[in-house]
Amino acid sequence: MSAIEQPSEQQLHALYERHHAWLRGWLRHRLGCAHNAADVAQDTFMRIVASRDALFGMQEPRAYLTTVAKRLLVDRARRRVLEDAYLAEMALLAETAGCHPSPEEIALAIEALDQIGAALAGLSANAREAFLLHYLDGQPHAAVAERLGVSIRMIQKYLVQALLQCRAGCPALTTAAP
Repeated sequence: MSAIEQPSEQQLHALYERHHAWLRGWLRHRLGCAHNAADVAQDTFMRIVASRDALFGMQEPRAYLTTVAKRLLVDRARRRVLEDAYLAEMALLAETAGCHPSPEEIALAIEALDQIGAALAGLSANAREAFLLHYLDGQPHAAVAERLGVSIRMIQKYLVQALLQCRAGCPALTTAAP
């Protein structure tokens, strides 16, 4: 097809101006959502622009637009079915795996961490550091003692101080043990 036979920019612009509002309204009626209708209408015209030769000799632009839009709706529906199936499978996997905490468990953990943080704020820097290194980083008493430059016995005292402070500041943690 030569450049003379291809639809011009003006023809594409005229098609858009004459039919875009109608197509968006038609899609809004079918989809029940103005935002999705606008998306599909835009996708319809983008597809037409991508294949300009389809416009050559078009007799019924609205019929052509609805055909393209219907195909896009089918594509969207297929994609939605796949997405829904994927999300359902992921939800099932998360439930059966049991490795993901529930929102309630997350909220309780955050609350407990806030309470622990407030309790640790009342400790010396060394006692706080010893607690974090031992209980969060999992370092043994000897490694913590070496890092802080104190004896293992002092680390044990720091940890007892920290646990007592946490217990006093957060009664829910009464089962914590060194």
